[in-house]
Amino acid sequence: MALECVPLSGSLGAEVRGVDVTELSDSRFAELHAAFLEHHVLVFRDQKLTPGQQVDFAERWGPLLIHPIFPHLDGYPPIIHIQNRGKKRTLTEVWHSDVTFDAKPPLGSMLYALEVPSAGGDTLFANQHKVFARFSPGLQKMLEGLRAIHSGKLLGAIAGEGEQWQQQGQSHPVVRTHPETGRKALYVNRGFTVAFEDMTPAESAPLLRYLLQQATAPDVTCRHAWRRGDLVFWDNRSVMHYAIHDHDDATRVLHRITVEGDTPC
Repeated sequence: MALECVPLSGSLGAEVRGVDVTELSDSRFAELHAAFLEHHVLVFRDQKLTPGQQVDFAERWGPLLIHPIFPHLDGYPPIIHIQNRGKKRTLTEVWHSDVTFDAKPPLGSMLYALEVPSAGGDTLFANQHKVFARFSPGLQKMLEGLRAIHSGKLLGAIAGEGEQWQQQGQSHPVVRTHPETGRKALYVNRGFTVAFEDMTPAESAPLLRYLLQQATAPDVTCRHAWRRGDLVFWDNRSVMHYAIHDHDDATRVLHRITVEGDTPC
């Protein structure tokens, strides 16, 4: 039986139906991999995963990242235990791609929902291939000649990591070529991109502001409403995401795993 993928929106994302990620043949995994490259965000409903099973599934996509800032789940170094710490302490209510301040940002990130609010706590995703494709040829050409600085300084300060993360930043191309498909995507984000290389923040601000506005236009996004047992995996090389904190103090617990990536080019 062919893999059933139901689109989440016209721009990106698909729900994969009838799949237990703990029981995947090599041929079925190959289908999943192709769907991942096509849809950029995959949603698996009604999964029943132990931490070990989530790690096993994630390892099929590549080596796993031990996050440089946040502590891991006891006994499972690749897993970050995420829970609702309140609106004032949320870190993810900003459009971003994960860990772009690293020299080799992640391939993708995977969230498994253990407990979710009765309403709220949705996650938004934005397709950066579509964003770049609709720029004018002149703007595309200019952007392909630019690099930008991504910094973890603010995240490190919020997380209380002190001087270790007071870094100047990592340079990446503003337009990233996907290493598997060859498609080009805009590669800046509000969470970590601070300026263009060889420009001051003030000089960078007008163009960066325009790019970030285009990067999150409603027609390049999809929205996922979480249910307990959901496993969501997204391509960090071509997608930005935003976690909406509209659920006050309601319980929200997820386990996150991040797959290692490569040097953007």
